[in-house]
Amino acid sequence: MKYWWTSDYHFAHFNIISYCNRPFKTVEEMNEVIIQRHNERVKPEDTVFFLGDFIFKGGKEGGIEKYRFFEKRLNGKFIFIKGNHDQNNSLKTIITKMYVRYGAKDICMTHRPENADPHVPLNLCGHVHDRYKVRRLSENSLIVNLCVEVWNYYPASFNEICSVVAEFLREEKEQSKGGEGFYEKAGKCSEGQVAGFDSRCGCH
Repeated sequence: MKYWWTSDYHFAHFNIISYCNRPFKTVEEMNEVIIQRHNERVKPEDTVFFLGDFIFKGGKEGGIEKYRFFEKRLNGKFIFIKGNHDQNNSLKTIITKMYVRYGAKDICMTHRPENADPHVPLNLCGHVHDRYKVRRLSENSLIVNLCVEVWNYYPASFNEICSVVAEFLREEKEQSKGGEGFYEKAGKCSEGQVAGFDSRCGCH
């Protein structure tokens, strides 16, 4: 069993294609590609943390079965965090923010980045689509965007999240002046090595 993270599938939302420059001609094509790529990675026994905006709040919204029309075609056991489009749709999740202790560190998950927690080393969010992949919240905290636009429409493993954090820290260190020794040496985390994040959100 593995854990996966993703966000903002926006099933049945035609206008999201133009809003976010998604590489699809029709909403049906978008829906099918996202389902296919999700199932390429996620197995039925896996757990998926979904960080909001699973389906569009208006329009057809998946027909009579609504969100279940899509969910039943996707592998994995879902934990849904409420996005802004989930206020008025059939998903009805009550979770707005979630903390998990994965390995030895706390991780905060939320839809909107402004609701993240700068007091934990790693935050995971959705909502921002293709605006960025990793940003610094504070000296001790980073936030990673899990929207599908910046992950080639695939869910992400924790190993992949660690890798983009490590790349961000390397680039940040190279750009800083006199920053030698400020961060632990950045490197690739293996699956589950959350303990590798030090208090500065470094990865070693």
